[in-house]
Amino acid sequence: MRKDRSTLKAVLIGVGALLYSASPIDLIPELLAGPLGFGDDAIVLIGAGVAIWRILRRRGGAPGAAPR
Repeated sequence: MRKDRSTLKAVLIGVGALLYSASPIDLIPELLAGPLGFGDDAIVLIGAGVAIWRILRRRGGAPGAAPR
């Protein structure tokens, strides 16, 4: 029987996205690009939100229910 690790995946994606947005090391630094520097942070956070939503939606209804 395979364990359902969707909750763990969702938590790790969320933590990774938060760490990236709080990190001083960025793809586009805020100090150099001004407001545009927040764009990559927003893209990462939105992408993480969509990924978490898809993972948990696929997981299905009640806790303990069989994954689809």
